[in-house]
Amino acid sequence: MQTLDLQDVGLRTVNATLHAQSEQTNQTAWEVTNPRGAHAIACGLDAPIEVSVKGSTGYYCGGMNQQATIHIEGSAGPGTGENIMSGKIVIEGDASQYLGATGHGGLIVVKGNASSRCGISMKGVDIVVQGNIGHMSAFMGQSGNLVVCGDAGDALGDSCYEARFFVRGKVKSLGADCVQKEMRPEHLELLTSLLEAAGIDADPTEFTRYGSARTLYHFDVDNAGAY
Repeated sequence: MQTLDLQDVGLRTVNATLHAQSEQTNQTAWEVTNPRGAHAIACGLDAPIEVSVKGSTGYYCGGMNQQATIHIEGSAGPGTGENIMSGKIVIEGDASQYLGATGHGGLIVVKGNASSRCGISMKGVDIVVQGNIGHMSAFMGQSGNLVVCGDAGDALGDSCYEARFFVRGKVKSLGADCVQKEMRPEHLELLTSLLEAAGIDADPTEFTRYGSARTLYHFDVDNAGAY
């Protein structure tokens, strides 16, 4: 285990050291201590390494992640995992707003709650939240999966495309063009695999699936009020 004390070496050195790792590295396990809510920790990683952040983080931790597994042992600030491409981010506490925004791939797991706009404009990322999520989550969600073991706030999936949403609790309201959908065997299988990957023990049959009604793909004057 390689340890980087952020307070001693600074953010630039921490990220530069992690960026220097390649697919052939034998230094695969890293620990970042004393984060104290610093922004942009472990951004832009592109190697199959594991990074444990020993505390809470600020904005954009793990942004643009590829291949790496990032474990935040605390809560995470806005934009964590923004534009994630692959790899995995696990947040032991709560996540602030726009978690995983525009994410193209990979998996983000939140053991607590996530705030507003969780998964906004998601483009293939999988997000699993053990608690609740806030309003306008998955706004303009294009693809990928959002799994919520608790409740969802207002306007879930507003103006979504082909992203899928699975919610075990209550949904305060659905956004424009988002509707409840049938939970077929293939969706139960997908949900089971996502929960297993996230390490969350929940019964897939207790979830409801939501997604796009596909009425906003092309402008239609009869749907003008929904735009």
